[in-house]
Amino acid sequence: MTIVSECERDTVSAGERLGKRLRPGDVAAFYGDLGAGKTAFIRGVAKGLGITARVSSPTFTIVNEYPGPVPLFHFDMYRLASSDELFEIGWEDYLERGGVCCVEWSERVEDALPPGTVRVAIEKTGESGRLITVEGVSE
Repeated sequence: MTIVSECERDTVSAGERLGKRLRPGDVAAFYGDLGAGKTAFIRGVAKGLGITARVSSPTFTIVNEYPGPVPLFHFDMYRLASSDELFEIGWEDYLERGGVCCVEWSERVEDALPPGTVRVAIEKTGESGRLITVEGVSE
Protein backbone atom coordinates (compact mmCIF):
# COMPACT_ATOMS: atom_id res chain seq x y z
CA MET A 1 0.00 0.00 0.00
CA THR A 2 1.37 3.41 -0.95
CA ILE A 3 0.17 6.64 0.64
CA VAL A 4 0.95 10.19 -0.47
CA SER A 5 1.11 12.57 2.47
CA GLU A 6 1.11 16.30 1.87
CA CYS A 7 1.51 17.36 5.51
CA GLU A 8 2.13 16.05 9.00
CA ARG A 9 -1.62 15.71 9.60
CA ASP A 10 -1.84 13.31 6.62
CA THR A 11 1.06 11.28 8.02
CA VAL A 12 -0.59 11.01 11.44
CA SER A 13 -3.88 10.05 9.78
CA ALA A 14 -2.16 7.29 7.78
CA GLY A 15 -0.65 5.98 11.01
CA GLU A 16 -4.06 6.00 12.66
CA ARG A 17 -5.50 3.86 9.86
CA LEU A 18 -2.69 1.34 10.32
CA GLY A 19 -3.09 1.41 14.11
CA LYS A 20 -6.72 0.35 13.76
CA ARG A 21 -5.56 -2.76 11.87
CA LEU A 22 -2.76 -3.82 14.19
CA ARG A 23 -3.37 -6.49 16.80
CA PRO A 24 -1.67 -7.47 20.07
CA GLY A 25 1.72 -8.98 19.32
CA ASP A 26 2.21 -7.18 15.99
CA VAL A 27 5.52 -5.53 15.16
CA ALA A 28 5.83 -2.58 12.78
CA ALA A 29 9.31 -1.70 11.52
CA PHE A 30 9.93 1.88 10.37
CA TYR A 31 12.47 3.04 7.81
CA GLY A 32 13.31 6.59 6.76
CA ASP A 33 15.82 9.38 7.14
CA LEU A 34 16.02 11.65 10.14
CA GLY A 35 12.99 13.94 10.08
CA ALA A 36 11.06 11.76 7.61
CA GLY A 37 8.02 11.53 9.87
CA LYS A 38 8.41 8.16 11.58
CA THR A 39 7.40 9.51 15.00
CA ALA A 40 4.45 11.43 13.51
CA PHE A 41 3.24 8.23 11.87
CA ILE A 42 3.62 6.35 15.17
CA ARG A 43 1.59 9.08 16.93
CA GLY A 44 -1.18 8.11 14.53
CA VAL A 45 -0.68 4.39 15.24
CA ALA A 46 -1.12 5.16 18.94
CA LYS A 47 -4.32 7.04 18.21
CA GLY A 48 -5.60 4.11 16.15
CA LEU A 49 -4.86 1.79 19.08
CA GLY A 50 -6.96 3.99 21.38
CA ILE A 51 -4.01 5.54 23.22
CA THR A 52 -4.53 9.11 24.37
CA ALA A 53 -1.06 9.83 25.82
CA ARG A 54 1.30 12.21 24.02
CA VAL A 55 3.72 10.14 21.93
CA SER A 56 7.31 11.34 21.61
CA SER A 57 10.51 9.89 20.21
CA PRO A 58 12.34 7.55 22.59
CA THR A 59 15.76 8.42 21.14
CA PHE A 60 17.47 8.72 24.52
CA THR A 61 15.45 6.09 26.42
CA ILE A 62 15.38 3.46 23.63
CA VAL A 63 11.75 2.53 24.39
CA ASN A 64 8.64 4.41 25.52
CA GLU A 65 5.64 2.47 26.79
CA TYR A 66 2.09 3.75 26.32
CA PRO A 67 -0.79 1.99 28.09
CA GLY A 68 -4.10 1.60 26.33
CA PRO A 69 -6.62 -0.99 25.18
CA VAL A 70 -3.63 -2.40 23.26
CA PRO A 71 -0.35 -1.11 24.72
CA LEU A 72 2.23 0.47 22.44
CA PHE A 73 5.95 -0.11 22.85
CA HIS A 74 7.75 2.55 20.79
CA PHE A 75 11.41 1.72 20.16
CA ASP A 76 14.11 3.92 18.66
CA MET A 77 17.17 1.94 17.55
CA TYR A 78 19.17 4.98 16.43
CA ARG A 79 21.66 4.71 19.29
CA LEU A 80 22.04 0.92 19.22
CA ALA A 81 25.01 -0.67 17.50
CA SER A 82 23.37 -4.05 16.92
CA SER A 83 20.42 -6.27 17.72
CA ASP A 84 22.44 -7.76 20.60
CA GLU A 85 21.80 -4.56 22.54
CA LEU A 86 18.08 -4.85 21.78
CA PHE A 87 17.97 -8.35 23.25
CA GLU A 88 19.84 -7.06 26.34
CA ILE A 89 16.98 -4.64 27.10
CA GLY A 90 14.39 -7.42 26.92
CA TRP A 91 13.15 -7.40 23.31
CA GLU A 92 11.73 -10.92 23.61
CA ASP A 93 9.77 -9.91 26.73
CA TYR A 94 8.20 -6.97 24.87
CA LEU A 95 7.18 -9.29 22.04
CA GLU A 96 5.30 -11.48 24.51
CA ARG A 97 3.53 -8.70 26.45
CA GLY A 98 0.50 -8.45 24.17
CA GLY A 99 1.14 -4.97 22.83
CA VAL A 100 2.17 -3.52 19.49
CA CYS A 101 5.89 -2.84 18.99
CA CYS A 102 6.79 0.05 16.66
CA VAL A 103 10.50 0.16 15.87
CA GLU A 104 12.20 3.23 14.41
CA TRP A 105 15.57 2.77 12.67
CA SER A 106 14.70 -0.92 12.16
CA GLU A 107 17.53 -1.47 9.70
CA ARG A 108 19.89 -1.54 12.72
CA VAL A 109 18.11 -4.58 14.20
CA GLU A 110 16.75 -6.28 11.09
CA ASP A 111 17.80 -9.74 12.28
CA ALA A 112 15.72 -9.35 15.49
CA LEU A 113 12.44 -8.62 13.70
CA PRO A 114 10.00 -11.54 13.78
CA PRO A 115 8.31 -13.08 10.73
CA GLY A 116 5.17 -11.17 9.79
CA THR A 117 6.63 -7.78 10.70
CA VAL A 118 4.77 -4.90 9.03
CA ARG A 119 7.25 -2.62 7.23
CA VAL A 120 6.69 1.11 6.85
CA ALA A 121 9.07 3.17 4.71
CA ILE A 122 8.70 6.95 4.74
CA GLU A 123 10.44 9.04 2.11
CA LYS A 124 10.58 12.83 2.01
CA THR A 125 9.23 14.24 -1.25
CA GLY A 126 9.57 17.90 -0.30
CA GLU A 127 9.39 20.19 2.71
CA SER A 128 6.22 18.57 4.07
CA GLY A 129 5.41 15.90 1.48
CA ARG A 130 6.00 12.21 2.14
CA LEU A 131 5.66 8.97 0.24
CA ILE A 132 4.70 6.21 2.68
CA THR A 133 4.93 2.55 1.70
CA VAL A 134 3.36 -0.07 3.98
CA GLU A 135 4.09 -3.76 3.39
CA GLY A 136 2.81 -6.78 5.25
CA VAL A 137 -0.73 -5.62 5.99
CA SER A 138 -3.70 -6.24 3.72
CA GLU A 139 -5.46 -3.24 2.21
